[in-house]
Amino acid sequence: MIDPFGRSISYLRVSVTDRCDLRCVYCMAEDMTFLPKAELLTLEELERVCATFIRLGVRKLRLTGGEPLVRRNVMSLIRGLGAKLGHGLDELTLTTNGTQLAKFAGELKDAGVRRINVSLDTLDPAKFQAITRWGKLDQVLDGVRAASDAGLKVKINAVALKGINDDELDRMVEWCGDQGHDLTIIEVMPMGDIGEQRVDQYWPLSMVRAQLKKRWTLEDIDYRTGGPARYVQVKETGGRLGFITPMTHNFCESCNRVRLTCTGTLYMCLGQEDAADLRAAVRASESDEPLEAAIRAAIARKPKGHDFIIDRRQAPKSVSRHMSVTGG
Repeated sequence: MIDPFGRSISYLRVSVTDRCDLRCVYCMAEDMTFLPKAELLTLEELERVCATFIRLGVRKLRLTGGEPLVRRNVMSLIRGLGAKLGHGLDELTLTTNGTQLAKFAGELKDAGVRRINVSLDTLDPAKFQAITRWGKLDQVLDGVRAASDAGLKVKINAVALKGINDDELDRMVEWCGDQGHDLTIIEVMPMGDIGEQRVDQYWPLSMVRAQLKKRWTLEDIDYRTGGPARYVQVKETGGRLGFITPMTHNFCESCNRVRLTCTGTLYMCLGQEDAADLRAAVRASESDEPLEAAIRAAIARKPKGHDFIIDRRQAPKSVSRHMSVTGG
């Protein structure tokens, strides 16, 4: 699948649920209203859509949420997709908040998952509870240990939050190096009403990198995972450190991905509202021809890039849906 700008679309991110057992302050409001279950694609329908994307050239699948592991019977979907590894699919990965990993790590490995991303913005228990509104840090750290013990490669994703975790990213670099985890730092993105000002949370990664360079030697490397992060190696720890910069330097020129929501809505760009309704195509026929046609039509109008802006001097440009709806 080739988009209008010559980019090959080989990466699909699938939000299997908008529900989550945490309420992170940069992701969703505390009193979130979740989608009615009747609007969601069944797990069988999600597998069918994913299989169609694989036939059309997708080589990497990432399951996200919300928190994907809170969806009932989600392992049946993961096992079904894992069976496609080596049959068109090269990699099946997962982004999780880690709360359910102690329970599912072994099953994930058995299903063919080899790499996972764990969202973790702080190593301070009180601060973790404040960021997530009610999460318990020990539960997540137990999950990370279980994942490592099961043989899963863990990458930690941390959102840079001004005035919240800006005093401990050095500690996270050190901890990840000691534990053998890669670390990726992400700029906050203006998605959904969270009940507070995004500009108050926003910490440009140019400033983050400058701060980290005071303590660490950051060496440029060519390592890529197929996602938007750009990596350096931390000389002192030997670990990899990634930066995702949708605000200060977008990664649109090499975008190879689209996003499917749990309702069957396909977003060709995280930062644009244009979308395609694949649920209608799935349910219109037992044949996959309408679904394939709908996917190809959607890819044909993938935009060049997003229009995110976080600036006190300008009207904010954002999208109304929460990250948990689209998939992180």
